[in-house]
Amino acid sequence: MAETDLYLPLKAFMEGAGYAVKGEVNGCDLVGVRDGEPPAVVVCEMKLSFNLELVMQGVQRAAYCDEVWLAARLSRSGKGREQDARFRNLCRRLGFGLITVAESGDVEVVVAPFAATPRRDAKRRSRLLDEHKRRVGDPQKGGGRGKPIMTAYRQDCILCATALLSGSQSPSQLKAIVTRAPTILRSNVHGWFQRESRGIYGLTELGRTAVTPPAGGAA
Repeated sequence: MAETDLYLPLKAFMEGAGYAVKGEVNGCDLVGVRDGEPPAVVVCEMKLSFNLELVMQGVQRAAYCDEVWLAARLSRSGKGREQDARFRNLCRRLGFGLITVAESGDVEVVVAPFAATPRRDAKRRSRLLDEHKRRVGDPQKGGGRGKPIMTAYRQDCILCATALLSGSQSPSQLKAIVTRAPTILRSNVHGWFQRESRGIYGLTELGRTAVTPPAGGAA
């Protein structure tokens, strides 16, 4: 079992609690948002086993979310750290939820979370909510490491590049498809776009390759 194998059972669990869930949002393995004023934000960090690194990640996330969950694979022996009273008490003191995922995909709550301290980092909370809102669908399983992440920004870049496959356009034309198209074209983070004349942009070969399906492949 890999960390990403924990994601779908946890996603289903959080969705059952009324959250809209997306993976790998601003470095968080799983982010759930429930409508309200203000919206409720839950972050779940995942490891294959409960350890100090997982707890430290939870401490970082607690500054800008309403609930923190720590999740790990259920130990095969049944004697993992989730059964250690000291570890459970630590989570209770921090206000963190503790949750296990069995090989079968069954999810079990070991410790329920509560808000131990007020939120302090409003800017990071705002960025987290903004990325969650902008991202279309849930293209990224939480828990992955070392792979490019399909962020909302990259999704918008793909929309712009796909539109340019049919021919060069101005930023104002592309803005009808992607609101931040002018900024994307000017920044050219991925090297996909090039200015062909005043106010007109087209694709580089790199950009064309990025959004052109391989011959005989699926779109």
